[in-house]
Amino acid sequence: MRFDEFQAYRQRQLEEGAPGSLLDAAETNLYRALAAIRPEPPVGTHTVYRCDLARAWLRRFELPEEWSRRAMVSRGVRHGLGVVFRQLHDERARLWLPSDVYPVYFELAHAAGLTPDAYPTLPAPVLPDAQAEDRPEYLLIANPTKPLGRCLSEAECDALIAWLEGAPGRRLLIDAVYDLGAPFSAGTRRLLGTGRAILLHSVTKGWLWPRTFGVVLLGEGDAELAAAFRENAPSQEQLRIAESLLGEHAGTPGRVADELAVRAQRLLDRLPPELRAAILEESLTSPGNYFFPVDIPAETLQRDYGVLALPASVFGETAWQGSVLTSLSDTFGS
Repeated sequence: MRFDEFQAYRQRQLEEGAPGSLLDAAETNLYRALAAIRPEPPVGTHTVYRCDLARAWLRRFELPEEWSRRAMVSRGVRHGLGVVFRQLHDERARLWLPSDVYPVYFELAHAAGLTPDAYPTLPAPVLPDAQAEDRPEYLLIANPTKPLGRCLSEAECDALIAWLEGAPGRRLLIDAVYDLGAPFSAGTRRLLGTGRAILLHSVTKGWLWPRTFGVVLLGEGDAELAAAFRENAPSQEQLRIAESLLGEHAGTPGRVADELAVRAQRLLDRLPPELRAAILEESLTSPGNYFFPVDIPAETLQRDYGVLALPASVFGETAWQGSVLTSLSDTFGS
């Protein structure tokens, strides 16, 4: 079942069922759920410079300020990936995407003229073992990753580094948009330390401002990509919003994480013990998480427990028969 199909199904179930008969654990709209926390846009018409925002972003995440030449300002992760994917097409690069995380990854790749390969992440990432080719090769990984609802483990980082070392033309693309902490997670920092990773981040989740501002942290040898970003900059209005978010509203990601922790606990408190015990353990301890995978089909959860959950298929192609609970519905709100 695709995402749009499931949303229509979910709406029918909630409208047709008796009040309170179905626990809605399938809301995915973070912005609607946490609308009260979202900062207001700033008032003003002053000029904001991208270089200043890049340095502010680096300081926030405790990264070296001398990396500012490599910190490309974007309009968010989607925009950043679109620019990167067009460059990969020009390089005739091979691209690996997670098949069951975010269908938009594939939409952006196809729009750039790429035909990506896929690898699964549910119920745990399984990296491709295909033989290296004589061309650039990129693998996209999200960290933290949805819908697993957790950061990469040390062993998974070991496997990614081993994949990189399998060929000199291999690189990583790290989507860190779900990382609400500062600095970034230990795994992300370790992968950046290989010198063979491009990091993408934005204010979408931590500040609840989608498609506004982000940073793509390039490697030393990505001069052509740097030029592409400089030619495709955010508007002054978007830059002023970013300045306000990183400055006046620096504490918003912490508030978002706190509210999500409260909602997660309320979800867990409503679940029967056997269902709570079925949740993949790592997702229970990941800060700011609202995805909770269980190795039980969504149909079984609804029939046997009265819980409406997301089938794994809404996140993309997957052979896993489990489902994902979320803690965003108004039932779990403050």
